[in-house]
Amino acid sequence: MLSGDPRIPLPGRDELAEEQRRVYDDVVSGPRGTVVGPIRAAIHNAVLADRWSKFGETLRYNTVFPPALSELAILMTARRWNSELEWTVHAHAARRGGLSDAVIEAIRTARVPEFESEAEREVYEYVRMIQNDGQVSDEAHAAVTARWGVLGVVELTALTGYYTMVAMTLNAHRVPLPPDEPAALFRDGESHPGSLCALPAAGDATG
Repeated sequence: MLSGDPRIPLPGRDELAEEQRRVYDDVVSGPRGTVVGPIRAAIHNAVLADRWSKFGETLRYNTVFPPALSELAILMTARRWNSELEWTVHAHAARRGGLSDAVIEAIRTARVPEFESEAEREVYEYVRMIQNDGQVSDEAHAAVTARWGVLGVVELTALTGYYTMVAMTLNAHRVPLPPDEPAALFRDGESHPGSLCALPAAGDATG
């Protein structure tokens, strides 16, 4: 099944043990500002949730990449894994970070975006390759490294890997959208395909 009730308990703060509440409060007081998504599942193990949260904060907020490019990589990962919650949360973040609506919609509909910069295209191709194939060409690796350094290519790989773990967690446990938050990935009667989405190569653009 691709939808339905959560498969595991997703406790609120008042239901947590002391160590779990400490982690919960740390997340709320951090840059996320709320406990949503995979932390709701990871909180069953307080140590896991704490390290998960810190790892995610590092990759989302403290890399060499501007928010628009980080969110581009995250949205591609969400689309690859058809993770509704990951997509919905990060589509909002991507717009706030400066990623255009046209690029966001192209990824949502599994089309090649009309890139606004060469840096966007380079990130797109790097993430596309590693998500689709588990490998990256010499050219794609060199392009990201040339622009962002070794630090950047390491961070981009970790970013898409981390959000793959997030997507798996959300999908496996059916972690729901926040209350009153409409689904943004599959909408207007669109059905979940039930399989991974192949991200098209930049050279596949037809218009």
